[in-house]
Amino acid sequence: MTEQVPLEEPVFSVVIPCRNEEANVVAIVKAVIGEMDQVGEPFDLILIDNASEDATVRLARGLCTDDPRIRLIVNARNFGQMRSPTHAIFQARGRAIISLCADFQDPPELIKAFVERWRDGADIVLGVRESEKSSMLLSLWRNLSYAFAVRFGDYPIIPNATGFGLYDRKVVKAIAGLKEPEPFFRGMLVETGYSIELVPYARRERAAGRSNNNFVELLDFALSSLTGASKKMLRLPFYVGAISGIVAALCFLAAALSILIGGNSWLWLAVAIAESHVAVLFIFLGLIGDQIRIISERTRQTPLVVERERVNFPADY
Repeated sequence: MTEQVPLEEPVFSVVIPCRNEEANVVAIVKAVIGEMDQVGEPFDLILIDNASEDATVRLARGLCTDDPRIRLIVNARNFGQMRSPTHAIFQARGRAIISLCADFQDPPELIKAFVERWRDGADIVLGVRESEKSSMLLSLWRNLSYAFAVRFGDYPIIPNATGFGLYDRKVVKAIAGLKEPEPFFRGMLVETGYSIELVPYARRERAAGRSNNNFVELLDFALSSLTGASKKMLRLPFYVGAISGIVAALCFLAAALSILIGGNSWLWLAVAIAESHVAVLFIFLGLIGDQIRIISERTRQTPLVVERERVNFPADY
């Protein structure tokens, strides 16, 4: 454990989440420090390791030894790519918090542009990838996820914004106050209602190493983000039930008309009864879902992560 050294209160805190990033962690830290030194304000840099299985933690400890501005949080286990980065952002003390990935897909050179926008009064500055190169299956899933989120989300999302950007401390405090156990952070930024400015950039490939995001991981993230950012979906069964009820009523009406004109009404009656059953079932599911939504609003108390170790954090941090 390194000795705790008193430092000037940071104006900026940079958060870099890591998992199996031994090929990138040293390089990304040096690149970010180079950019922040040009900004010319006191800063600290928080690495949070999400149960790496390589040398990432050892290398990060070495960085902390060399520079007291670098801090390290080591999670007790893998808490997922939603909770771990958000936990580190909540620990930051800067007046503005900058978040980026460790693999150089988020270009550190944009940090100065983020800072300039913040100094000009922006509460949130987000980098937006101009294009996404991925497989046909992954592109289809991403587009469907965006379309579904736009239709059923509680608030609009920003396509191709990964969370790479700068957030004023008051924004982070507002999000922390929600106590969301599965925080879809990029969506919650919009939920706060604070002003957002977008900075487009060309997507980069990883500088080194392999991505931790396979299709299963991305699917899990997409499902968590959709459910976390949309409580309207809990009411979706109610709407399905209401539509089924209308169809059932129309079928009963068609059956009645068939009887009046001497036609065969049994088919219409059978469809009407089946639709009535569907309507009742889905309406009750919708009501139960809305009760679950209310319960979830009252019980946001789950801790994001459990820490195993901290390095270079003052006692009162």
